[in-house]
Amino acid sequence: MALTFLDAGVLIAAFKGGTTQADRAIRILDDGSREFAASVFLRLEVLPKPVYERRRTEIEFYESFFRSVALWATVDAKLIDTAYDAATKHGLAAMDALHVAAAELLGVSEFVTTESPTKPLFRIRSMRISSIRV
Repeated sequence: MALTFLDAGVLIAAFKGGTTQADRAIRILDDGSREFAASVFLRLEVLPKPVYERRRTEIEFYESFFRSVALWATVDAKLIDTAYDAATKHGLAAMDALHVAAAELLGVSEFVTTESPTKPLFRIRSMRISSIRV
């Protein structure tokens, strides 16, 4: 099984549907050869607004994904230090750095994003970075 970390944009695209990007996201979510890794930072990105706005279907979609996660990152000093190092080395934004650090510490083989391949995230070499961007 390939251990995969999805960024928030992939989950959001899958929920919204109706686009080529969404179709790609759904194929990844439905891929039986994958296991998923995540962190509380990913939950923090996708859940608060739907919860606040009481968007039940969206909440259920994300919660279903989070129940399927095989490995969760531990938030500790090592994760924060790894994120800081990645941010300063590759020019990453804070949340991207936290996601990359979590993925790296969990030993994922692939990090899937909606980012363009020209973005700093694609400077990472410790794992495969791929995009569902159209």
